[in-house]
Amino acid sequence: MLVLVVVVVVVVVVAVVVVVVLKCCIVVVVVIVVVVVVVVVVVVVIVVVVVVVVVVVVVVVVVVVEVIVVVLVVVVVVIEVLVVKIVVVVLVVVVVVVVVAVVVVVLAVIIVVVIVVLVVVIVVVVVVVVVVVVVVVVVVLIVVYADRTLYVIKF
Repeated sequence: MLVLVVVVVVVVVVAVVVVVVLKCCIVVVVVIVVVVVVVVVVVVVIVVVVVVVVVVVVVVVVVVVEVIVVVLVVVVVVIEVLVVKIVVVVLVVVVVVVVVAVVVVVLAVIIVVVIVVLVVVIVVVVVVVVVVVVVVVVVVLIVVYADRTLYVIKF
């Protein structure tokens, strides 16, 4: 949120300075707003890509760990079948099923979290863009109106 406030303040200051210096040149203000919006969108896309990459890495690590556990369990099962009773084999199979179920649940939770994060990021981007555009338009209108009022008062 602090970044959002800083971005809005910077945009407002830049818009006011440009409007005052260039005698309310609306085209320049629109170009500045477009550039700010493009920069914000690029930053959001970069953040989303980083989040997706982190999630993919976590999922890959979980799957690799699951495969290692399954291989170890199979080795133990083979050894147990050759050496010990059938009850141990049943217990190992139950452990394998529980581990697989836990991994599936963890993967489902990770996918849901990623979807929620992406939705939140998209909503925040839309809100930031709307706030920036509204603030710039209001500042431009205030400066233009004030400039015209002063112009009328002079003459």
